[in-house]
Amino acid sequence: MYDVDTLKKFDLVIDARSPREFAEDHLPGAINLPVVFDDEYAEVGTTHRTDPMRAYQIGVAYSLKNIARHLELPYFQTSRRSSILVYCFRGGKRSKLWADTLETIGYKVERLPKGWKGYRNWVRQTLEEIPANLQFNVLSGPTGCGKTRLLTALRKAGSQVIDLEDIASHRGSIIGAIPGRPQPTQKLFDSMLLAELYRLTPEKPVWIESESKRIGHVQLPTALFNKMHEGRLFSVQTPMPERIAMWRREYPHFEKDPKGLVIQLSHLKSLVSRVTLQKWMSLAECNEIDALFESIMLDYYDPAYSRSTRKNYSHTGCSTGIQLKTLDSTYLATIAKYLISESETPTSLPSQ
Repeated sequence: MYDVDTLKKFDLVIDARSPREFAEDHLPGAINLPVVFDDEYAEVGTTHRTDPMRAYQIGVAYSLKNIARHLELPYFQTSRRSSILVYCFRGGKRSKLWADTLETIGYKVERLPKGWKGYRNWVRQTLEEIPANLQFNVLSGPTGCGKTRLLTALRKAGSQVIDLEDIASHRGSIIGAIPGRPQPTQKLFDSMLLAELYRLTPEKPVWIESESKRIGHVQLPTALFNKMHEGRLFSVQTPMPERIAMWRREYPHFEKDPKGLVIQLSHLKSLVSRVTLQKWMSLAECNEIDALFESIMLDYYDPAYSRSTRKNYSHTGCSTGIQLKTLDSTYLATIAKYLISESETPTSLPSQ
């Protein structure tokens, strides 16, 4: 039983594993109520090497104390006979301790077959199966052209959308890390992506942004990556002043530290000439932010994106052009509605 929709029938999903295991990945919507915490789990494991029976004694003692404390939480301060799903790593001892306790109280309890390990196998398999049934409309275009803002407008207008960068917590380039927002692990990214894919219907196209195989340190499933490249391509073009303004909104930390931006980009010296890097540093030192952002886009990102698009989408035929006049939300809402209604027939877009 790994159907994402089926999980919704439970009032509570308990992950009985340690906090470290939970942070790596967990079922969507699950809460972490550990039977043993990280240090306790390590102690039990160390003891088990020399004295298995003593290890189980220690583990059960910790478990009873921890479960007793968890039962004081608001989740359980009700007389309602809630339906609860519990799981651990393999569907073994930790989930059984929780299930036995909850059943004794009177809750309706199920344990996840084969635990989180079985769930992970299902995630990997399903991520390779679902994309084949979906049709993608792919937004391409140079950095800063407003693809993500257009995706948001499309979602608000009622279209099916997958925002890969939002799920990955990364903007998808060498400078794409989002301050204060760490990326998920690969396994957690897979789980969140699957939850998004599972809600989609094959009857309607899915709007998605063209991405590389890797977004920061997470990778797209091969089946999804390949299927995107079979999709219908929409090429977004936006005036440079709007793109610069977008960069200021997207990268305020680089506006405050332009030299730090250039230092990060110095890793591109095999792709960007020394003269160009020196120009960027000069602009940064003079605090010429607009000129710096424009040069980075024109001298590096635009040519790189153009090469990538030609390589990955050359077999799809002509793309549909989207000439945006502004990235104003009201204007994008109009464009989104038009794209949804006309996405089967290439045509010119309305003016502002």
